[in-house]
Amino acid sequence: MTDPTPASTPSSNRTIMIVLAYLGLLALIPLLVEKNDTEVQWHAKHGLVLFVAEIALFIALSIVGSLVGMVPVIGCLGALVGALMWLVLTIGILIVHIMCIVKGVNGERFKLPYISQYADRF
Repeated sequence: MTDPTPASTPSSNRTIMIVLAYLGLLALIPLLVEKNDTEVQWHAKHGLVLFVAEIALFIALSIVGSLVGMVPVIGCLGALVGALMWLVLTIGILIVHIMCIVKGVNGERFKLPYISQYADRF
């Protein structure tokens, strides 16, 4: 899951840019500003793909929750389970972001299955 950082020209504000890379749309800042730092570019691309995957996951969960909520008998129970799933998913995403930031600041890469493979295509 972790990968050592390849050598590149480090920028003076690499730490700030790596933190921004995992804060949703703010990942566009390091992607557009630090074009010469390959490590910052990797984290920015990884952060953007992670953000898009999270949005897709939340949309899918919302659709499923809406469909389950329409069922007369299990609607209330489905709403309770859905709320718990939202909570667990949000906490899980927060933990993944923190792990990515900590690994990135320490000069490592936290590779997530499918997410990192897709981000490496760009």
